[in-house]
Amino acid sequence: MWWKSLSVLLIVYVLIAGLLVPLKPGITYVKPDTARSGQQLELAFHGYNSFYTQSPAGSIRIWLQYDSLNAVAGENIRVLDDTTISAVFTLPVQLPRPTPSVMLNAIIDHPADGVSLLPDALELLKDTASATSQGSWTLHPVSDLHIKSDFTFPYRNVIYESIRNTYFHVPMWFVLMFLFIASVVYSIRYLNNPRPEFDRRAAGYAETGLLFGGLGLITGMLWAHYAWGAAWSNDIKQLMTAVALLVYLAYFILRRSFDEPEKGARLAAVYNIFAFSSLIPLLYIVPRMFASLHPGATGNPAFGSQDLDNTMRMVFYPSIIGFSLLGFWIAELRIRYRRLEDKAMDLD
Repeated sequence: MWWKSLSVLLIVYVLIAGLLVPLKPGITYVKPDTARSGQQLELAFHGYNSFYTQSPAGSIRIWLQYDSLNAVAGENIRVLDDTTISAVFTLPVQLPRPTPSVMLNAIIDHPADGVSLLPDALELLKDTASATSQGSWTLHPVSDLHIKSDFTFPYRNVIYESIRNTYFHVPMWFVLMFLFIASVVYSIRYLNNPRPEFDRRAAGYAETGLLFGGLGLITGMLWAHYAWGAAWSNDIKQLMTAVALLVYLAYFILRRSFDEPEKGARLAAVYNIFAFSSLIPLLYIVPRMFASLHPGATGNPAFGSQDLDNTMRMVFYPSIIGFSLLGFWIAELRIRYRRLEDKAMDLD
C-alpha cells in the first residue's frame, strides 16, 4: 500500500538528513568565565563547528551583552585558529543593574559563520575599588549582524550533536500514544461487541505501542548518558515512564492468566481502559509537577523557540509521520499473525 512506501521514504529521509546535516557554529565556553567591573581583560572564546580563520579579524565582532540596551564590544580581536578567538574588553565600572553580579551573554558575529551566542557566558562581579577603566555599556550596541539562512541545525550547549536524537527519541512517544489510542478504542468496541477481530486489534496495537515505548526509553537513556552524565538518574520522567510501561506490560500478563480466551479478552479490555487512563497522568502530568532535567518539567519547558527551529521541523515532523506509519504497519503484521493463529486454533 502507498502509506507503507511513504513510511519507508520518510524514515530514510530522516536518517539521512537527521544524521548528516551539520550544526550551526556555536560557542562552547569563554575563558576566564568570571571578571570584575571596571577592569580591562582579554577573553578567549572557544567555538564549535566554527571557521574563524576564513575571515580576517577586522571583520569579526564580539560582544559581552547583558540585554538589548547594555553591551560591551571587544577590541584587539585575534584569530588563533578555526575554533579559538580572543578579544580585549574594557568593562564599565557600574553594573547594568544594582546587584552584586550579573551574567553576560557572549556574541560573536562572523561574516562566514553568522552569529553565535552563548547565554550566561561570563559572570561580572561588582568591584569599584579596583576600577581602572571608563568603559560604557551603550557605546557599541549589538547591531548589523550576519544572519545565515542555510540548511543547518541549531547549536545547543550541553547536548551538542545529540540534538539529532530529537528525530528518533521524541517520535517514539508520539507513535506510542497513537497506537495506545487505537488499542483502547478497539477494547471499547470489543466490550460493546465481543468480536475476536476487535480483541486482536486491541492486543496488536498495544504490543506495538509497548515496543515503541521501549525504544523511546532506550533512546532516552542514551541521550541522558550523554547530556546528564548517567543513563539512569532516577529522574521523575524516567521513573514515570518505566511505571507506565510496566502498567501496559501487566495487560499482556492478564490476557494470559485465564484458560478461557473470551474471558481473558474481556477482562483485558477493561484493564486496557484503565491502563490508558493512567498513561496521561504518568507521562504528562506528574512529571510536570516536579523539578526535572527532562524538558517539559517544572521550569524546563519543551518545544519552545529554544527547542525547535524551522530547519529542525523539516525533519522532526516527517519523522513523526514516518515512524507512526511504520508503527501501524508493524501492528498490522502482528494482527495478521494473530488472525492466522486463531484460525489454526478455530477460535473464530
